[in-house]
Amino acid sequence: MKDKRKAYEEKLDAQLKEWNARIALLKAKDENAKSDAKMDYYKIIEALEHKQGEAKAKLTELKTASDEAWEAVKAGAEKAWDDVKTAYHDAASKFK
Repeated sequence: MKDKRKAYEEKLDAQLKEWNARIALLKAKDENAKSDAKMDYYKIIEALEHKQGEAKAKLTELKTASDEAWEAVKAGAEKAWDDVKTAYHDAASKFK
């Protein structure tokens, strides 16, 4: 169980790093946007960063959960991850 748990947590850590890089790319696109679009992009990025913060908090909770509580916390973390994925895909489609 410990190895599976550690591998899962490492996978989520890697995903957070990837999202950080993707958000940085979206911010770079925001810099090149026209002024009227910048505000919309800013709101989208801010919402995405908020969702990512929630996912990061769930990851921290997951890492500190007891073995007995880990599976229950994992379900909450997966929901947060799905929310970030959806928010990122929505944001990316608006930046095209």
